[in-house]
Amino acid sequence: MARFQTVIRAADLPAGTGRVVHVDGVAIALFNVDGRFHAIDNTCPHQGGPLGEGFLDGCRVTCPWHFWQFDVTRGHAPEFPEMTIDRYVVKVEGGDVFVSDTPLTRRVREG
Repeated sequence: MARFQTVIRAADLPAGTGRVVHVDGVAIALFNVDGRFHAIDNTCPHQGGPLGEGFLDGCRVTCPWHFWQFDVTRGHAPEFPEMTIDRYVVKVEGGDVFVSDTPLTRRVREG
């Protein structure tokens, strides 16, 4: 069963921004899209870029290394829906943001 960990105060992540948080030592990219919080794996599947440091435009984050894009609400690359990234459940309670320690679905990793 998934456990949730407090990662940030909701007020500390304004709409249209993202940042890297850690849940049980795992780096997760957390984004605020119009007041709703979404969490995905921080590691871009292309070459490992830090998605939490990427550029958020609407619900799309662009990796700062090679400009691959992912929909943070759905966990896939908009131009290549088969290219997915792990998503995590997010809850907001009492002004705190909680992220699950287990992804909703595990991405199949090559190698």
